[in-house]
Formats: sequence, C-alpha cells, structure tokens
Amino acid sequence: MAPAVRELKSRDDPDNTAGDERPHGLMQVLKAGIMYFLVAVGAEFVLEVIRLQVVALHVGERLAEMLEIPNVLLATMIGSRWVVDLFTLPPLPGIRLGVGLVALCLMLISEWTVIQALQSLSVEGYVTTQDAAVGTIPIGALGVLTVMPFLVGYRWEG
Repeated sequence: MAPAVRELKSRDDPDNTAGDERPHGLMQVLKAGIMYFLVAVGAEFVLEVIRLQVVALHVGERLAEMLEIPNVLLATMIGSRWVVDLFTLPPLPGIRLGVGLVALCLMLISEWTVIQALQSLSVEGYVTTQDAAVGTIPIGALGVLTVMPFLVGYRWEG
C-alpha cells in the first residue's frame, strides 16, 4: 500500500490502522535491545574464538586483541543496522539510544557475571589485572555499542 494511501486510510478511520505499522513503545525497545545484545555477543564470541585459537598463536595475545577490536566494531555496525531494520525503529534518538542502553546493560551484567564465575574476581580486581593500553579500548567499544543503533539509522535522501 502506498504511503499516502496508508496515511489517508489511517487518518480517516481511527479504528483502522495500517497492518504493517508496529508500535514503538517500551516493549519494542526492550525486544530490539535484547536482539541487538544477542547479535553483539554472538559476534564477539565467534571473533574471540578466532582470536584465541588462530591469531594469538601467530602474533601474540596483545596484538591479537588489538586486531580484534575493528572486527567487533564492524560486526556491531552490521548487527545494529539489521536490528533497526528488523524492528523498523523510527529515527528518534530516545528509541535508538534506548536500544543501545538495553544492550549495554545486558552486556555489562553478562560480563561481570562471567568474570565473577570464571575468574573469582571482583570488578575492581578484573580492571586492575588488565593492561592499561589494551584494557581501555573495550570501554570505548561499549560506548560505540550503545550509540551505534542511533548512528546507523539515518538514510540520506538526495
């Protein structure tokens, strides 16, 4: 159905809304944020396995971790674009940043849970064991994870 006809149809009859329009409330943001988190964690898991099993054996652990970051960022860009299109999220900063914040919260909770379960460390203990140069890069990557749904959503019309 053409956009003008859909708009005219929904304006004329308040009980009749177009079937392909989705609500963009809190539940939509939560669902999109959970899906975005799952995509990001899945991509990070696959890239982590490749880094540990292949790359780190040839170039060393520190360089392998540095080489992994651009690939994680690319996967985050692709995943966020897919989630924005899948849930047809409007280009509103509150909705897009809400999706990123949901994914960020889930990412932090899952990382802190894994750290405490596998390494028996507190969050402070984990941070102090990290290399100063390499340890700060994931913090920036988490910031990019948060804002990426907002950044990828605009399509410029010429």
